[in-house]
Amino acid sequence: MDRQDQHGSRRTGHRPWRTRLLAAAGAGALLLASGTLAPAASAKEGDGGGGGDKVLTVAVAQSVDSLSPFLAVRLLSTSIHRLTYEYLTNYDPEDNHVIPGLATEWKSSPDKLTWTYTIRSDSKWSDGEQATAEDAAWTFNKMMTDPGAATANGSFVGNFAKVTAPSPTQLVIRLKKPQATMTALDVPIVPKHVWEKVDDFSKFNNDEKFPIVGNGPFVLTDYKPDSYVRLKANEDFWRGAPKFDELVFRYYKDQDAAVAALRKGEVSFVAGSPSLTPAQADSLKDEENIHVNDAPGRRFYALATNPGARAKDGTKFGDGDPSLLDQRVRNALFMAVDRKAIVDKVFQGHAVEGAGYIPPRFSSYFFEPSAGQKLAYDSEAAAKLLDEAGYRTNADGKRLGKDGKPLNYRVLCHATDPNDKAVGKYLQEWWGELGISITLDCLDNVTDPWLAGKYDLAFDGWSVNPDPDFVLSIHTCDALPATPKDTGATDNFICDKTYDELYAKQSAEYDAGKRAEIVKQMQSRLYDTGYMNVMAYPNAVEAYRTDQIESITTMPSAAGNIYGQDGYWSWWSAVPADSGDSGGSSSSTGTVIGIAAGVVVLVGLGVLFAVRRRASADDRE
Repeated sequence: MDRQDQHGSRRTGHRPWRTRLLAAAGAGALLLASGTLAPAASAKEGDGGGGGDKVLTVAVAQSVDSLSPFLAVRLLSTSIHRLTYEYLTNYDPEDNHVIPGLATEWKSSPDKLTWTYTIRSDSKWSDGEQATAEDAAWTFNKMMTDPGAATANGSFVGNFAKVTAPSPTQLVIRLKKPQATMTALDVPIVPKHVWEKVDDFSKFNNDEKFPIVGNGPFVLTDYKPDSYVRLKANEDFWRGAPKFDELVFRYYKDQDAAVAALRKGEVSFVAGSPSLTPAQADSLKDEENIHVNDAPGRRFYALATNPGARAKDGTKFGDGDPSLLDQRVRNALFMAVDRKAIVDKVFQGHAVEGAGYIPPRFSSYFFEPSAGQKLAYDSEAAAKLLDEAGYRTNADGKRLGKDGKPLNYRVLCHATDPNDKAVGKYLQEWWGELGISITLDCLDNVTDPWLAGKYDLAFDGWSVNPDPDFVLSIHTCDALPATPKDTGATDNFICDKTYDELYAKQSAEYDAGKRAEIVKQMQSRLYDTGYMNVMAYPNAVEAYRTDQIESITTMPSAAGNIYGQDGYWSWWSAVPADSGDSGGSSSSTGTVIGIAAGVVVLVGLGVLFAVRRRASADDRE
């Protein structure tokens, strides 16, 4: 999972959240909405700048898991890759529909098994080489043949039969069976002439030599682990160069310190982990030259249970409590979680009660349980369910396991996420009424114990993309690690035959309405089995300095987020406050910039909206 931008990451802290959007459209226009952000007022180590450079510094609460697009899953890392590499397609910031990226148009054969993409001829790598279809073919073929290169995004190519580049501007992908994500392949395309020199893709983190060659709106020029990432505007970017000369992501372990830095003008923007707390947001609302953006988010906030860590080869590992293998126990625990209280008291209204895996922002895929299916908050019913499962209380009111010892669940939480700690205190109270104790294990790095299966439950979360395939794929049996020593794409070791059958079915369904119904069935299955308890869909609450950033794009434009978008629109569109270029508006919503773009799509595809990654341990896309 795109482990919560606040929670997860790949095998470097749990998977981050991700989201994808699948859409088919005819010739269209790219619309960009302008909003507002701010550049750093003072230069520090990693801020770059110098002279008259305009530097936009973004405070983040998540560190980079890898600068390799083949390994990274955390939201920060995948966001950086969207800035430095082009994907075949992109998402329109106004409404998330698919638009051209590295590919200017695409079409499929009548049987939908062959897809042909026209690769643009005006995209160059930052070292001056031309970006071609051969780069895209090499990227996909490497993922198809090298397990290490398939670590982050292998689910996209698992159904590929053959990928070729007949010419510099033509890419052809042949499939084994129809695949509904062919206009939503959220895979960074890398330069073959650079990456073909890599020996071990499972270990290469792309942090040895700078600048890093890319063809996105920014070029990565410097990086210091757990400190900063610095990028320079790509003057040759085919859409046009960004308005800011440099973009810096600066890591703050203490979110209050990041907010203080915003007040002082030391940073231009604060995203939180990934959102600001209600108290932090409220404290900034009346500050001069600071704007708080509060909009429906693309993430979910959940509790994940350890279903028994295992590998594809059948080997079991980890030390999850065996009681959690019983669905009745899992359901009882979730019936003893008051989601409304979490929304009201922890998020203070800046969230929506959770249920399914996909946030209501993606309405086509949003799932709500039926009245008879809903695991509503009911502590008494939860206690009865535990009794029925054979987990009864002793004379001291302690709930006993099958070994006769009191149940005490270890709950992984992120030390940098105040929401985890706040919800954890409520869990101690609510589950304490059932006779169950919990130990909050709040760590800077939750990835290691998560990947080792050494936990009972864990706070989890992912960012969902317009197309949901990726965030759904991380719960398939195929996502499990090959062996206990390997790193798989799995979020928390779920392997369910019924779920897998539904996943395969939705993946091959081109009818938008039918696919959406199957996706809802998948979420229903996750809900019923109790492996994932989605407690809330937090708002994207972030803030920036209006005296440093005049305008910036939100996604979607009507009411959307700035940080962690499905694209590069916010940072590419940001206008410095002293630039004299208002972009047509100084409001947080901003103006619309139209860029005509023809798109050839198979007639009858329709539009599919989906969701992508999340972060399990440290932050997922």
